Amino acid sequence: LSWVQERNSIIGDNYRWPHVIPYVLEDSLEMNAKGLILKAFEQYRLKTCIDFKPWEGEKNYISVFKGSGCWSSVGNIQMGLQQLSIGTNCDRIGTIQHEFLHALGFWHEQSRSDRDDYVTIVWDKIQSGKEHNFNKYDDKRSDFLNVPYDYNSVMHYSKTAFRNGTESTIITNIPDFMDVIGQRMDFSDYDLQKLNRLYNCSSSLSFMDTCSFELENICGMIQSSDDNSNWQRLSQVPAGPNTDHTNMGECKDSGYFMHFNTSAGEEGSTALLESRIFYPKRGFQCLQFYFYNSGHESDRLHVFVREYTSAHPNGTLRFIEEIKGSPKTYWQLYHVSLNVTSKFRVVFQGIRGSGLSNGGLSIDDINLSETQCPHHVWHIRNFTHLLNSSSAGARGRIYSPPFYSSKGYAFQVSLYVNGTTDNPFNLAIYLSLISGANDDHLQWPCAWQQGTMILLDQHPDIRQRMSNQRSITTDPQKLTDSSSNFFWDRPDKVGSPATFPNGTEFRRGPGLGTATFLTHERLRSRNFIKEDGVYILLTMEDISHLLSTEPTVSPTVVTSTTKGPSFCPDNPCENDGVCVMVDRAPVCRCPAGDDWWYMGEKCERKGTAQENIVIAVSSTIAVFVVMLIVTITTAVCLKKKYKKGKENRESLTLEE
Repeated sequence: LSWVQERNSIIGDNYRWPHVIPYVLEDSLEMNAKGLILKAFEQYRLKTCIDFKPWEGEKNYISVFKGSGCWSSVGNIQMGLQQLSIGTNCDRIGTIQHEFLHALGFWHEQSRSDRDDYVTIVWDKIQSGKEHNFNKYDDKRSDFLNVPYDYNSVMHYSKTAFRNGTESTIITNIPDFMDVIGQRMDFSDYDLQKLNRLYNCSSSLSFMDTCSFELENICGMIQSSDDNSNWQRLSQVPAGPNTDHTNMGECKDSGYFMHFNTSAGEEGSTALLESRIFYPKRGFQCLQFYFYNSGHESDRLHVFVREYTSAHPNGTLRFIEEIKGSPKTYWQLYHVSLNVTSKFRVVFQGIRGSGLSNGGLSIDDINLSETQCPHHVWHIRNFTHLLNSSSAGARGRIYSPPFYSSKGYAFQVSLYVNGTTDNPFNLAIYLSLISGANDDHLQWPCAWQQGTMILLDQHPDIRQRMSNQRSITTDPQKLTDSSSNFFWDRPDKVGSPATFPNGTEFRRGPGLGTATFLTHERLRSRNFIKEDGVYILLTMEDISHLLSTEPTVSPTVVTSTTKGPSFCPDNPCENDGVCVMVDRAPVCRCPAGDDWWYMGEKCERKGTAQENIVIAVSSTIAVFVVMLIVTITTAVCLKKKYKKGKENRESLTLEE
C-alpha cells in the first residue's frame, strides 16, 4: 500500500533518501511489529547498501506508527517527519519490506507502464471505491530501471487483491504465474536488482562471503602449510556424499565440495582450509555451512578464526567451535557465531580420529555475514513422505524437539504439514511454551519474548534466499480465549499434559502462530525442500527494551542548566519553526526575514510585505475573490467527479 501525492514520483533524485535513513519507532506500534521492523532492516543490510539508524534530529526521517492498515508514501517527500504505517495484521517481515520499498521510491509492480503486457486487470471484479489501487503510472513518472516485469516481486498484488466476490482481480498473461504473484516472503532477485540500481549499491552492508566451490579457485581459500594433509575439491566420494549440496547432482559437469579424507593417514593428522582475509565492521558474524561426515565418529571438524592485529601482524589462531558426531548419510546445516573485531580469516581444520574410516569430512555452501545466528535448528527429514501421507488437522501435526530461549524459557514448535482442517494445503505453524527446568526461577506470565520461525530457502547464496518467516511475541496481559488465565502463564498452570517420544511427561501451553504460514505451491518452489528435508530456524529473544522507543526530546537539543523555555517532545511546527513549551503547552516560534515571515499556530502561513498592500484592498473585492474561488473549486470538483477512467488519482490511498 502507498499514499500517493502528485509530486511523489519514483523519477527524480529529490525523492531519494540518503543511504542511511533515520527512523523513529512510535510507541503506538505493537511490540511484535517493532521487533520485526528491526529484522526487516537486517534484510536490507544483508542484501543492499541501505542502512537505518535511530533519528537524531535529521531534517527528514521516517516515523513508523500503528495506523489504519499498512501504507507508506512513495519516495522521500522532503517534508520532515514522514509517516509509515504498520497497523494490525501488518506484522510480517515481507509486508514491512514492501512498505519500506515504497518509502525508498517504488510503486507496486502491477503499476508499471508496461503492466498490460503481463497482467490483465479485471475491473468489474474489484471492490467499489478500490479501483485506484490498480492505477498504472506512465514512464514519465515511473522508471522500471530496465528490469523485466517481475511476477515474483514482493511489490506485486496477489490475484485476489480487493476482489468483490470469489473471482480474481488480476490475471497473469502467463497462467503459470497466477499462484506466484503476491508473495510476501522476501525481496525477489529483481526487487534487489532495481533497488541496488536506484541507489547505486555495488555491495551490501553485512554480507561478507558465499562459497559453493563451483569454481576451481575455491573462492580464494588457501591450503595451510601448518598441517600434514590437504582438503580436496571433489564432486563425489564413494562412502558419501554422492553429490554436492549446491546442485544435489541435478546439473551435469557441476557440483563440487571440499573433502578431507580420513580413510588414509595417521591418527591426529590434520588439514587446514583458510578463507581469504575479511574486514569486519560490526563485531559479530554468523558462519553458516553444510557438513557431511562419512568418516568415523572420532573424526572432528574444528572452526577457528585467524585474527590479525598490530600486536600480531602474522595472525593468531583462536578456537571457536568443534563439530563432531556419528556419521550421517546426508548433509547437515551448521551455524557458528563469531565475534571478530579485527581483520581475520575463517579456518576449517579437519582432524583424523582413531577409528576406521571409509570416507571423511566434507563442507559445502558456506555463507559468512555480519548478522546474528539463529539460536536453534529443526531439521525435518523425509518431508515429501510427510506431505503425501499426513492428513489435514491435528492428526497431521508434528512437534519440534524442546528448545530453550536465551532467558531460559522452554518452548516447542508445532507444524501442521497439510494444514489445519479450515486451511488445508498450507503449512500451519505455532509456538508454545512448555514446562522446563528453569520455570521456578522465571518471570510469569512470560513477558515480551519474541519467537521467530523461519522456513529456510536453501539457496546456496544467502543474498538470494527467499525464506518464509513469522514471529510471535509473548504479551504478558494476553488472556486465553476460554478463561481468565493469562495465555503466556506458566505451562504447569495453563498447559495440557504431553509426552516426549522418550516417554518423559511435560505440560504444553497454548500455541500462537498462523494457519497460513506457506501454501504448498510456494513450498514446492525455491529450495525449501532439499535432499528431501526442510530446515526451520528458531530464535526466541527478549525485546522488552523496545517497550519505549519514541525519543522523549529532540536529540539535537542540548540540555542547559540555565533557565529558559524547554523544547517540545514533538515538533508540530512547519517551515523550520522552533517549538518551545510555555506554561506546559507547545508554542511555535516562527522564522522571519526582512520582507517575509511565517505565522499561524504551526507557522503554516507565509506573509510578505507585498501581501500587506493586498490586504488594504476593499472588502468588496475580497468577497468577489472568495466567490470566484468557490466557483472555480466547484467546477474543478465536478470535473474530477465525472471524469471517468482517469488514472492520476494520487490523493487516494493504495491499500495492502
